Amino acid sequence: MPVNARAGSVIPRRSFLKSAAALSLYRTIDAATSPVRAYVGAYGSPDVAHASAQSDGGIFVFDMDRRSGELGQQKFVADSGGPSWFAVDRSKKFLYVANETAKVPGVPAGSVSAYGVNATSGDLTLLNTVSSGGRGPVYISLHPSGQFLFVANYAGGSVAVFRVEADGKLGGMTDRKEDAGTPGSNRAVSGPPGSFAISGHERPHAHMVAPDPAGRFVLSTDLALDRLYVWRLNTNLGTLGPNDPPFITFPSGDGPRHFQFHPTGRWLYSLQEESSTLAAFEYDAQLGKLALKQTLSTLPKGFTGTSFASELLLSKDGRFAYAGNRLHDSIACFAIGKDGKLTWLRETWTAGDYPRNFSFDPSGAFLFSCNQRGDALTSFRVNKKSGELKFTGQYTPVAGPAAVLFL
Repeated sequence: MPVNARAGSVIPRRSFLKSAAALSLYRTIDAATSPVRAYVGAYGSPDVAHASAQSDGGIFVFDMDRRSGELGQQKFVADSGGPSWFAVDRSKKFLYVANETAKVPGVPAGSVSAYGVNATSGDLTLLNTVSSGGRGPVYISLHPSGQFLFVANYAGGSVAVFRVEADGKLGGMTDRKEDAGTPGSNRAVSGPPGSFAISGHERPHAHMVAPDPAGRFVLSTDLALDRLYVWRLNTNLGTLGPNDPPFITFPSGDGPRHFQFHPTGRWLYSLQEESSTLAAFEYDAQLGKLALKQTLSTLPKGFTGTSFASELLLSKDGRFAYAGNRLHDSIACFAIGKDGKLTWLRETWTAGDYPRNFSFDPSGAFLFSCNQRGDALTSFRVNKKSGELKFTGQYTPVAGPAAVLFL
């Protein structure tokens, strides 16, 4: 029988087991009800007195209630110049931030910062900041091994690769590729009637870069060139080499923005900003090749006018795809069939203005929309069976929210 060292007495086995079970149950309940951390990157709202200035920007951390989805206890944790995107390592000890407007002194480029995450308080400790290798970094991602970080520089029209050190710091740049080619038309030929969705076709604009699930290939989009590139990654050197073929091309003016792999790795979905379309591809993981299956509009049938597609998410079970529409201010929901094809189901108003980014909480029970021009996040309860989003009625004020990430 266990001995109570404090009293020097013997504890009956049945009582000991009951106590252990109660403690285990308490820990389970505590884990289920403890808050989830949400990091929000905020551009800030325009300063009326100084037209080009921004205020109230940076990185904020919130605690999310697991039951209600409510965000509370807002805390400012880092002063970052235009935090446009986040990436986190698998251990959740290190957070990486693309600083769209912040520059390294003397370098005509944006920057990327590495932070250590305090698991108890949620506070961030700056580890180091490096030049992003180009102007206006808008997307970052990590290799499955955690050894490399990839950056897409929108204004600079380039993608770059950096080593990640064992202590979480960003090491040196191992490669950099500049997109080159003839930009597509200013107006998407496959966009809705009456659309003036013109994001920028005057020069190359790299918009996203991320590895495939196996980490053998790296894909990147260029909005202005209407291309989705496929690169072979040398995992020893951290260098990118063109695949065969080196890219696929979208209809002129489409403006490919973001893409997502299906959980099976068999299909890739690409969202086009200026045409407001969602394309489904077969993906050959051995050769890194893409074959178009289908293209659908993210806007309702009969829509005319201007809207800019923004974000793309897939449910963890791979049954649903969600696409954001700015100006139309909606999130379109698609069913994903067993063959990978998409079926338009419904749309949901974001209850806010200009949804730039949205994300699920870790459980997938809630979706949060960053309504950039509405200066607020809105939350939705997710029906995992139907894919339907239901507005919770909750607004969380943030000045110019750009991205949200949950830990």
